[in-house]
Amino acid sequence: MQSSYNESDVIVLLKDISGRISPLSAKEREKLIQSGTHYSELLPQEYEPSQKYINLYEYALKNFSPTTALAVQNVAERIYRLHGKNIVLVSLARAGIPVGVLVKHYLVHKYRIYVPHYAISIIRGKGIDHNAMKYILERHKAKDICFVDGWVGKGAIQNVLREEINTYYPDIDSTVAVLSDPAHITTLCGTNEDFLIASSCLNCIVSGLLSRTVLRDDLIGKDDFHGAVFYREFLPRDRSYEFINAVESCMKYDDIKFCEPVIDYGGVKETQKIAKEFSVSDINRVKSSIGEATRVLMRRVPDLILVRNKNDKFVSHLLELADEKAVEVQEYPLKYYRACGIIKDLADA
Repeated sequence: MQSSYNESDVIVLLKDISGRISPLSAKEREKLIQSGTHYSELLPQEYEPSQKYINLYEYALKNFSPTTALAVQNVAERIYRLHGKNIVLVSLARAGIPVGVLVKHYLVHKYRIYVPHYAISIIRGKGIDHNAMKYILERHKAKDICFVDGWVGKGAIQNVLREEINTYYPDIDSTVAVLSDPAHITTLCGTNEDFLIASSCLNCIVSGLLSRTVLRDDLIGKDDFHGAVFYREFLPRDRSYEFINAVESCMKYDDIKFCEPVIDYGGVKETQKIAKEFSVSDINRVKSSIGEATRVLMRRVPDLILVRNKNDKFVSHLLELADEKAVEVQEYPLKYYRACGIIKDLADA
């Protein structure tokens, strides 16, 4: 389908369902989700940022692009060491797409290789898009595929991917490459630090003007890719390449010395501890990491935001969003994460 990315940067293997599904407010959607409707059947309204919030995004873009660039370099080098010159990047839509574009650009620039890059859908509770996987495997070898996402929260999507790949595509490496892995679960990460990736601050206008992916029987046939909406009306406000260009301007292509990732699942354990301490019966209502806490504030109904330190520059945008939505922010001694969002149980509302 169409996106605001160049097709030379990414081939988006999604079905265009623009105009065929109506977005819902966070409260409407949350009630349906908590009453049993799967989240992939519902489209959230895109968050319309205030000027103050845009200013915070621009601050993050300017000040945190060097950190993002270093993470891109690190994970791209790890991917190259693992896959060699025949890499095929498969980004998980939509947060993985800008990361995939950046990794592709780095590898092409440094190693002068051809790097195919696709974007596909994977949905917790539903699985991977098998039609998209079939399309890719008809054109490339399984051993060359490397999955890419933005960051790790508590690892839910990574678990879904691992189960799907091990069951249906055993010749593919199910390891997901990400910029930030504060959960400490993947060997392919740019850093274990929970830092602010500016693209996580905004929705479609920094992700190719694409919606979240949708899987609903009346919209998606058995031979279709999973669906998404292209927000053509936001073209004048699109910032997708602004993000790409800002990070690329900070990239270096010299030999990189970096520490190996730590795998101890500490972030997963911390998430479980938070769920227990705050009496959250469904672990899916606890969203750990800056990126996930941001998503909670933009498209769910938050109950509480936890931050390690309110004065931390990486969480300024969370404080602004929480203030706009009248959500409590509480300092909490987080070890692995800088922030965590807890979704309100609407049965208690």
